[in-house]
Amino acid sequence: MYFFFSLIPATLAVVLAYFILFSSTKTQGVVKTLGRSLAIWVFVLAALLPVAGGYATYADLPSVGSMMRSMHSAASSRN
Repeated sequence: MYFFFSLIPATLAVVLAYFILFSSTKTQGVVKTLGRSLAIWVFVLAALLPVAGGYATYADLPSVGSMMRSMHSAASSRN
């Protein structure tokens, strides 16, 4: 489940990186180099998001809903 939800921000990061890369081709000098390096970092981030989502899915980490329920039940038992 985490894997599928990690595809949404990964897709947005790829689109952002492509826009940065496209914009940096229209410039010169240091700005072009900075744009390319920033685009590469965003592409790497976009690649790491599904990897982290896949790890969370296959490691059987608890869902966010179950963690929230346990936090609320612990808070209500204190009162």
